[in-house]
Amino acid sequence: MKPINISEKLALFSSHWDPHVVSDYNDNDVMVVKFKGEYPFHKHETTDDFFYVLEGEMIMDIEGKPSQVVKAGELFVVPKGVVHRPRAETEVKVLLIEPKGEPNSGDSDREPAPKPRISG
Repeated sequence: MKPINISEKLALFSSHWDPHVVSDYNDNDVMVVKFKGEYPFHKHETTDDFFYVLEGEMIMDIEGKPSQVVKAGELFVVPKGVVHRPRAETEVKVLLIEPKGEPNSGDSDREPAPKPRISG
């Protein structure tokens, strides 16, 4: 048990749409990710999708609803089964929490990210 410096973890990689596990919380992965551009529309049938914006601004598109802007210090939870697409015009840094083994790509055709663990 020790504190985890999220800024230090984010400095260890520069890739986008590539979540890295920084901790475990019950049966969930706590991850950090950077992204820019848009992810495909998708849904997760069995779990909600948790996003906490650390730095920058994310736009969450929800099928059939107006887009939501999510700013640094704000979180957004997409309920299970809801079709959504996160995107960002400039790089955004986000904390994610999702069940271990849950593919970040949901039901989209995009290959799921491997979710490597950042230790130390």
